[in-house]
Amino acid sequence: MRIPTPRNAARTRLSFLSFLCLLYFPFFANAATPPPDAPPVILIQNATILTVSHGTIEHGSILIKDGKIAEVGQSVKAPAGAQVIDAAGQFVIPGIIDCHSHIAAESINEGSVSVSSMVTMEEVLDPDDMDIYRDLAGGVTSANILHGSANSIGGQTLVIKLRWGQPASKLPFEGAMPGIKFALGENPKRSNFSIPGQPKRYPATRMGVEETIRGAFSEARDYKKTWDDYNKRVAAGEKNLIPPRRDLRLEPLVEVLEGKRYVHSHCYREDEILMLLRVAKEFAFKVRTFQHILEGYKVADELAAAGVGASTFSDWWAYKVEAYDAIPYNAALMTRRGVIVSINSDDSEEATHLNQEAAKSMKYGGLSRDEALKLVTLNPAIQLGIDKRVGTIDVGKDADLTIYNHDPLSAYAVVQKTLIDGRIYFDRERDITGRADLEKEKKALTEKLKKAAEKKPEEKKPEEKKPPEKKPEDKPKPPAPTPTSTAARAGAPLGGAL
Repeated sequence: MRIPTPRNAARTRLSFLSFLCLLYFPFFANAATPPPDAPPVILIQNATILTVSHGTIEHGSILIKDGKIAEVGQSVKAPAGAQVIDAAGQFVIPGIIDCHSHIAAESINEGSVSVSSMVTMEEVLDPDDMDIYRDLAGGVTSANILHGSANSIGGQTLVIKLRWGQPASKLPFEGAMPGIKFALGENPKRSNFSIPGQPKRYPATRMGVEETIRGAFSEARDYKKTWDDYNKRVAAGEKNLIPPRRDLRLEPLVEVLEGKRYVHSHCYREDEILMLLRVAKEFAFKVRTFQHILEGYKVADELAAAGVGASTFSDWWAYKVEAYDAIPYNAALMTRRGVIVSINSDDSEEATHLNQEAAKSMKYGGLSRDEALKLVTLNPAIQLGIDKRVGTIDVGKDADLTIYNHDPLSAYAVVQKTLIDGRIYFDRERDITGRADLEKEKKALTEKLKKAAEKKPEEKKPEEKKPPEKKPEDKPKPPAPTPTSTAARAGAPLGGAL
């Protein structure tokens, strides 16, 4: 909860922030400049290609035409006029996909009510968020932007491509299935949040969270039936019918019932995981992924039977009471039981090294190199329903690629280039080369500001006029006689009208 700020203080803070942006903008200018238009044909050659879908290609090449992968192999030749990227000694993987992110968004928690399915992340996308560029520097090309976890049923989610420098309208991943965020446990029952002197918002227990979700879907089922009956009567030719009143809160839940919107549910404990699976079965909808799911290893068989994906952390533990049973073997154990598992960030900094987070599953659980790499490429693509376009290096897929200087599952791996739709959105060499010019520009702007401050005359406040001092003879005279005065009581005439 933020304390209201006086208007003048807010203006002062805004002016100060504007000054800082002007002063330090050169640091970000290189990153903020949109990448040049992609040439129609690009050839990445001499690389070790980790396709994810069909093994590793040594000394391989990838031909990109109009943003799509046209050829992959060892004997691909560059057509005339193609831009050639020599990746000798380097590694190419499919662009990393983050199944749980909050970048490029602000005010992500509509925590006033427990069911806020009417709000959507698409309305608050911030294409200028520097975390987009930083995540690109970590090899991330797509991300699932989620609502916060203060609600049993939260807002509508959105899959984006990290097209840095493009307007917000260009960020959404075209054709990706829309989603919605659910949350179970401590956050929606507000265990860690209350306002002194005010009653707690319902629900306040895990039972209440289950009832809230069940109640919302009961309403959605009735709402759907009302519209189905109306549409049936219209199709039968009835005239002058009044359509049901639209309910923006229930419409996304109807889409869930119809299989047109994915459910991504924040959770931790095994009991609440099983609870939501029961509710989903009751209303005949599917949970697409459980997010965090740190006790997923306890119910891995049930998850696999339900066909639910698990998007988890690599080794986060004990940062809250619900996380005390977390183990670093979670991802591997669920994978071994047949669950499609991804490793997510839930944090903009964590997203810059998701390759290393995936590699931890090789140490904790013994996953193979290919299995570990799938945790941040193909598996999240499957969970988000975008695997026909991204997640592997195959002909016909989008040219969303990341180039590393070392094996991507090594702690020494550093991203050299990140491509989306065949366009280079991050280039480490270009970034480093431009830093000297940016530093010069920053110093020049700083000097300008100093000189402007020295030349600007100080504004003098207008002198306040003091009231003239009263002289002794200017003292007020005694008041005229009143009806209660001695003269009035004696019957003397009074001056003036009453």
